[in-house]
Amino acid sequence: MPVDHRPLAIFLMGPTASGKTALACALSERFPLGLISVDSALVYRGLDIGSAKPDAATLARYPHALIDIRDPAAPYSAADFSADAQAAMQRAGEAGRVPLLVGGTGLYFRALQRGLSTLPEANPEVRAQLAGQAAAIGWDGMHRRLAELDPQAAARIKPGDAQRIQRALEVVTLTGQPLSVQQHGGRGQAFPWRVLKLALVPEERAALHARVARRFDEMLRQGLLDEVRALRQRGGLSPDLPALRAVGYRQAWEHLDGLYDADELRDRGIFATRQLAKRQITWLRSELDARVLDPERSDLVGRAMDAVGLFLGTK
Repeated sequence: MPVDHRPLAIFLMGPTASGKTALACALSERFPLGLISVDSALVYRGLDIGSAKPDAATLARYPHALIDIRDPAAPYSAADFSADAQAAMQRAGEAGRVPLLVGGTGLYFRALQRGLSTLPEANPEVRAQLAGQAAAIGWDGMHRRLAELDPQAAARIKPGDAQRIQRALEVVTLTGQPLSVQQHGGRGQAFPWRVLKLALVPEERAALHARVARRFDEMLRQGLLDEVRALRQRGGLSPDLPALRAVGYRQAWEHLDGLYDADELRDRGIFATRQLAKRQITWLRSELDARVLDPERSDLVGRAMDAVGLFLGTK
C-alpha cells in the first residue's frame, strides 16, 4: 500500500452548544495545533454574544484563525472560507503546527475538503421549454424522465417537487451531465491534507437541548439585546444580511422591531437553535469517515486525546 505523505489536519465538528471550543482548547494544550474557526457567524466583527464567540481571554491563550475577519455588512461565502482556510492551514504547517479546524458550519467543511460544484445559472428559455413539457405530461411524467436521465437525483426528489425536478432537468439540458454528478464535482484532485475527523454527536438529544437552553439564557443575561441594539444603531445593516440571519440575531432583531415580547424571543431563539442543531447532526451523520464522540461522556477529552495522539503518531 502506498504511503500517504500529505500533511496532517484535524476536523473537529459538532452541533451548536456541543462543547467544540472547549475540546479544541484542551487538545491544543497537549498537541502542537493551530486552531482555525469553521463558523459562518464567528467571521463577523461585532457578533460576539449571540455567536458564542470565544472571549478575549480564551482567544489570547488559544488563538483562532478566521474569527473577526469581516464586517457584518460584507458577504462571506463558502468559496471565501475555502481559500482563507487553506491559507491558514498552510501558515499553521509552516509554523510547525497541525491545523485543527473547529466549528459547526458543514457547508464550509465540505467546500474546503471537496470543493464547490459549478452549476449553470438558470436559463429562462430552457425553463420555459420544460414548463411547456410539464403542462403536456405533468410533473409526474417529468419525474419519470428525470429518473431515466439522472436516477440519483430522481431518488432524492419527490415526484411532486416541480421546482427541483425542473432544476435537475435544466442542468442536464444545459450541461449534458446529471445534476448528481455535478454536485459531487468540485475538487478534481485529492485534498492536500490527510484528515482525522472527530464529530461530537450526543447519543441523547435531550442533553443537547438542555445545553442549548442554558446557553441562550446566558446570552440574554450577557447582553444579547444590547449587542443587537448597537448593530442596529451603527447603520448600514438590515436583517436580510447573512450575518444577521444567524440564529439568535434574527430573533433578537425581530423582538426589537416589536414583533413579539421577551418571553417569545426566548422561546423562538431556543427553538431555532435546536432546529439548527438538528440539521447539523443530520449532516454529521453523512460524514461516514468521522469518528463519533458523545460530548456528554465523562471521558470525552481522554478519548479525543487518544484519537489525536494515534493520528499524530505521538501515542
